[in-house]
Amino acid sequence: MQKLRSKDGCPWDKEQNHASLKPHLVEETYEVIDAIDSGDPAKLKEELADLFFHIIFHCQIATEKGEFDMGSVMALCLDKMTRRHPHVFGDASATTPEEVIHQWEQIKKTEKGYEERKFIVDGLPKHLPALQKAQKLQKKVAKVGFDWTNIQDVIAKVDEELREVKDAIRENKPGHIEEEVGDLLFSVVNLSRFLNFDTENVLHKTICKFVDRFKKVEMELASMGKDIEKCTLEEMDAIWNKVKGSISK
Repeated sequence: MQKLRSKDGCPWDKEQNHASLKPHLVEETYEVIDAIDSGDPAKLKEELADLFFHIIFHCQIATEKGEFDMGSVMALCLDKMTRRHPHVFGDASATTPEEVIHQWEQIKKTEKGYEERKFIVDGLPKHLPALQKAQKLQKKVAKVGFDWTNIQDVIAKVDEELREVKDAIRENKPGHIEEEVGDLLFSVVNLSRFLNFDTENVLHKTICKFVDRFKKVEMELASMGKDIEKCTLEEMDAIWNKVKGSISK
């Protein structure tokens, strides 16, 4: 990395800074997630190497500015993980994952920077995808008791929000419709969280399922000598239902 950033290094690498690397860092992170989903250890190894390179990249930029280096980052990681696991490295006790999480949160409150959080809902990453942010927010308020007591109440809330979307559509006020659709999405995230599902992952699986089925629709129509762009909705829907039925059997 030092060589790449040196006078005789790579023109592209020399021009980069923390901000310019952000989109690449996000992309590499998602590629790691794709590799995990693939179940291929070799692919995961490769993508982790790419992600680790970005960590090295950021550390080198900071080193050049005299801010910090890789060694200090690793030392901070070691110190933090040791401090937050007193049930392993100290005398504390935590025998369940729930106890560990509670202890973790309590320790975080004593650390530098936490004093800036004046409210329970503070501390949400600004660039976190909306579904993940909604679920993280709901978990935060649930920890202080602001949560539903049973699944039926959550389902009733989803039904209520759907009715309000329908009412807003009848009123034909775009701003109000947008607001109510947002409320509906938020309530569905709550339902997913209450059922112990990761909402982002749930939707991702559904997207993958849709993509797979639609590809089969395209292939089926092509085998019939039809151009999908010239097909009617009824034709596509018939093939969709055929594909869906064959998959479910």
